Amino acid sequence: MKKLIFLAICLVALSPLRLMAETIPATDSRLTFVGRALESNGALTFDFPASYFRVAFKGKSLSMRVSDSKRDFYAVWLDAPTSAEPTRIVEVKGNDTIIELILPADVKKSKVKEHQVVIQKRTEAGCGKTTVYEFITDGKFLQAAPLKERQIEFIGDSYTCGYGVDAPSRKDPFTDETENASRTYASIVSRYFDADYMAIAHSGRGICRNAGSNIPWEVMTDIYQYTIDRDSTTRWSVEQSEFRPDITVIYLGTNDFSSNMMPDYNKFRKGYMRLLSYVKENYGEDHPVLCVASKTNDYQFRYVRDVVRNCGLKNVEWLGYCPSQHLSTDEDLGAGWHPNYNGQQKLAYSIIPYIATITGWGLQDMPVK
Repeated sequence: MKKLIFLAICLVALSPLRLMAETIPATDSRLTFVGRALESNGALTFDFPASYFRVAFKGKSLSMRVSDSKRDFYAVWLDAPTSAEPTRIVEVKGNDTIIELILPADVKKSKVKEHQVVIQKRTEAGCGKTTVYEFITDGKFLQAAPLKERQIEFIGDSYTCGYGVDAPSRKDPFTDETENASRTYASIVSRYFDADYMAIAHSGRGICRNAGSNIPWEVMTDIYQYTIDRDSTTRWSVEQSEFRPDITVIYLGTNDFSSNMMPDYNKFRKGYMRLLSYVKENYGEDHPVLCVASKTNDYQFRYVRDVVRNCGLKNVEWLGYCPSQHLSTDEDLGAGWHPNYNGQQKLAYSIIPYIATITGWGLQDMPVK
């Protein structure tokens, strides 16, 4: 009799959600994660922008248990392409918290019973480092869509992070809320080719020096080697992931020439060659690399162009891009004179034909968005 009473008390103490919920760790094979991450006891820790999960479930709700070192923002899409407005944007902060991703009201609007969800980090590493422990649904988890056949790697700075892309005006100050990795040229290009992608990017970083500084510390050439941004103890190995890009796009150099400072060409060339060598070591000497030579500064354009022309490596190409000619100051700029979504689309338009030719994917009869 006492055992029965004890059991009844325990059942009352448990919430209906916990009694009915299915919980799976972030490393479960039914989930698909695209990004660089450290794995520990079923949890994934990551901080690069645009990292994302694909989750499939049948039920009325979806949550995740998570911690964040600072404050990050994530976009969540239910049964919709990532070019659409997200179902919601969630703020992630604090230790060991439950974040509601999909609510019954969201599911009620959907026309399908088996749901596909994408959860993507909008903000870059400076905003926070996230650890996802597990996902929870009141229903049942299904097998998420696997890695796509086409895959692209992007290496860049604030343009690739989506710095200020959602700000209404170039006069607006940057805030974490206005950063949006899902609306960058990298995401737009990847959607156009129906490709998965990784963005290894950090605002203000350069090839041989960073914005406003002559000190060559933690430049992108260094950061590219890490699993966690600016953590040299977390060396990245391609064996940590099944992701194998068909092409790598590098858009760097603007910050090297910031604050009216011009880097020494030999130092710039050495840094760029280091980065190219790391990419080739990861994916092989035949791996295609497309280097964007920005004409923000004539010297910057020439530096990148000349490095690529004389690098002596196979399948390394360059393209020239001039923001001052391609972007309208009234319509195409967000916070801090960085491209907004319109500006990012124009940049994507410039890059797409090169990728189509280099990879042999060809051009698609579809909008660039």
